[in-house]
Amino acid sequence: MSHLLEMKNVVIEGLSGRRWQPIVKGVDLHLNRGEVLGLIGESGAGKSTLGLASMAYTRGGCRIASGSIVFDGKDLTKASRSELRNIRGVRIAYVAQSAAASFNPAHTLLKQCVEVPVQHGLMSYQEAAEKAVDTYRRLLLPDPENIGYRYPHQVSGGQLQRAMVAMAMACQPDIIVFDEPTTALDVTTQIEVLTAIKEITRQFRTAAIYISHDLAVVAQLADRIMVLRDGELVEEGETRQMLANPQEEYTRALLSVRKTRRPSNAHALKDDVLLEVRGVSASYGQGVEVLQDINVKVKRKTTVAVVGESGSGKSTLARVVTGLLPPLKGTIVFDGEELPADLKARDRESLRRLQMIYQMPDTALNPRQKLRTVLGRPLEFYFGMKGKEQEDRIIELLDMVELPPEYIDRYPTELSGGEKQRVCIARALAAQPDLVICDEVTSALDPLVAEGVLELLQKLQDRFGMSYLFITHDLATVKAIADEIVVMWQGRIVEQGVKEEVLTPPHHEYTELLLSSVPEMDPDWLDNLLARRARKRARRRPDGGPGRPMRQPAPAASYNR
Repeated sequence: MSHLLEMKNVVIEGLSGRRWQPIVKGVDLHLNRGEVLGLIGESGAGKSTLGLASMAYTRGGCRIASGSIVFDGKDLTKASRSELRNIRGVRIAYVAQSAAASFNPAHTLLKQCVEVPVQHGLMSYQEAAEKAVDTYRRLLLPDPENIGYRYPHQVSGGQLQRAMVAMAMACQPDIIVFDEPTTALDVTTQIEVLTAIKEITRQFRTAAIYISHDLAVVAQLADRIMVLRDGELVEEGETRQMLANPQEEYTRALLSVRKTRRPSNAHALKDDVLLEVRGVSASYGQGVEVLQDINVKVKRKTTVAVVGESGSGKSTLARVVTGLLPPLKGTIVFDGEELPADLKARDRESLRRLQMIYQMPDTALNPRQKLRTVLGRPLEFYFGMKGKEQEDRIIELLDMVELPPEYIDRYPTELSGGEKQRVCIARALAAQPDLVICDEVTSALDPLVAEGVLELLQKLQDRFGMSYLFITHDLATVKAIADEIVVMWQGRIVEQGVKEEVLTPPHHEYTELLLSSVPEMDPDWLDNLLARRARKRARRRPDGGPGRPMRQPAPAASYNR
């Protein structure tokens, strides 16, 4: 039987300075109709590059140097532009990692969903719109007849990601390339998107390439798995067989990443409070309160993890603590003194002692500044360091985050994702802070790199005695690094306490939902989870009594037609 897609000895190169360097180094790939292939590997392995190459496409600065890419009997490397235009988005579709960055904010979801089939003359606007509504319904989007009239900013992250799957399905393609579609989503939203992807590929027998660095997620969808590293194939095999008996050491390392728990420091330091959030409520503009009566304490030399789904108020809490969003009521007390609500009113010493590390190092670092400048600015601002003294301290900071001294004259674009995040950590350390707010600092990193960053943060805490307010949706990270846990839902705290107590049953209903939504290395995990939840729903009273679902649909008001 001939394959729907067959890539042979594909070499893809990227331009580095004036020289072409190999990114994908002679990889073979095949895909049959209705089959889901998982591409696994760490950042820089070539996963996304290979996935995009399935439609003979490369990002700027890259080229397909050699090899063949045969789709449905035609070598796409020899196809004309018009032939490729009729394939891309029509017969081979692409779902990007960030739906928010991929949608046009000026147009409604429906208008963007019908654009491709209408422009290619495959159906009328009315036919495309009816098909979109049907797909919204299949993807379990709320109010499928009307949600298409919303703009991207009017739906949740999980809903927007499912709307992107619907857009990819608009022409009922033969293949969909899913490029890390759930990486930045919380675990409960991830379940929704994974379920949608699994159902849509089953119903239409659509072949798919699913790209991820999370092997537990891929295990729920893929029939086969290919493991890539440094642009080369490490191992390939049927999913169940690979999970049960991986042949290569690197695959075994990916399977064995289980972040180690450490003893909690919280018990020994009960009275030594560094940060106290007292009765804080906050909103954006005149809208609904996104934080309601929040009370949190962070003790010295401890880590408090704030967990919850997207929209629970985690990052808003960080904005209030840092002074970026003044609260409607309540106070922030730092080391016994009340902080001004507005960042502009805080003195330099308060700014120095409270630092923040952001989720996306790509946007947190200026790509036009060398690390010498990135790390030198806080040293000069807080301590007046210049010249040789500053350079020596920068090299010392690089050593603290386990980066070589020669990186001082590199630009962020010359570093890997994990290295960039280490630079962000070094920049926070430059201020010699007492408290560091870590906002999803490992969510965009592959498991092995994320594990290294967590180990580094723990070493630095042990060495310098800093406290962390660690915002995350990753329960594995919570188990690894937290002393205490704060669980948030819809702007309120539903449970908090020492890690061992919060993670030990009985749980609050929402905490149980979060814990049960963490994927396991079992191909049957998602199906079994959905079956259990279906049985639980069937046992509920018709009036939605005890056990009512925690997740609520987004407001249906103000549709824009």
